[in-house]
Amino acid sequence: MKLTILGCHSATPRENKHTTSQLLEVGGNLFLIDCGEGTQIQLRKIKVKFSRIQHIFISHLHGDHFYGLIGLISTFRLLGRTAMLHIYGPKGIKEIITLQLKLAKSWTDYPLHFHELEQDSSQVVFEDETVRVETLPLDHRIYTNGFLFTTQASKRKMNVDAIKDFDLLPFHFKQLQQGADVTLEDGRILENEVYTLPPSKSKKYAYCSDTAYFEPLVPGIKEVDLLYHEATFLEKNSDLAANTKHSTAKQAAQIAKMANVKQLMLGHFSNRYPNKEDFITEASDTFQNVILAEDLKTFNI
Repeated sequence: MKLTILGCHSATPRENKHTTSQLLEVGGNLFLIDCGEGTQIQLRKIKVKFSRIQHIFISHLHGDHFYGLIGLISTFRLLGRTAMLHIYGPKGIKEIITLQLKLAKSWTDYPLHFHELEQDSSQVVFEDETVRVETLPLDHRIYTNGFLFTTQASKRKMNVDAIKDFDLLPFHFKQLQQGADVTLEDGRILENEVYTLPPSKSKKYAYCSDTAYFEPLVPGIKEVDLLYHEATFLEKNSDLAANTKHSTAKQAAQIAKMANVKQLMLGHFSNRYPNKEDFITEASDTFQNVILAEDLKTFNI
């Protein structure tokens, strides 16, 4: 997994402070997570080929998380896209986007497939042989989901040293990778546990968009490799966090500690704080392995 932060600030975009959007690469596939204003400009800066984006996940219908979507959809059309685009988001997102396309008389030349979400419990919204994506219901002012990305178990790996003296055919390798023993023409049996190595362990990335402090989130993110959790405020403004249903850095750290995650990334910072290191200082009193999201920075999971 490779995560690139396109924007990690809250409310309104400013020069060099972009609203929320992320790009997650899993097994060569690109998944766009939220799409604040200017997302396509950020994508241009990291030189992403737009046609590689097949799935977009929108956490909720506040502007700093989806106002860039209609522009990106329009640009896809101008670039001659033909492949289907899948959009996952709260019920109502189809109405918003199609109304804009209708009034602008700018219907796409490619199919749009909306997957509208309204369940209050976690559900699998996408799955293929490389990754599974589940919703993480959150507690915000409007219906909001985070998303849990889990890599699927890969095939077993060849034990190169063990098999080097055998003249194996392609179907032998396939059988071994699928976990089966192989019987050779001379009757010898290659036991799978001897001639292969375990597959890579699944990786988990939990994206937790805007939310108040919400302990029911914990079971769904247990021991993830990386938790992105919003931290709009510091504790000195906890009253604002409560009133707007956002979290403080300390509260995000408490969730990370209860879930025993491997690493916590803070983001969605309010622009009222000039020194972002204060978020690290506050969170580290509760949970040690804390990093800050940063526009256009890439992290390997």
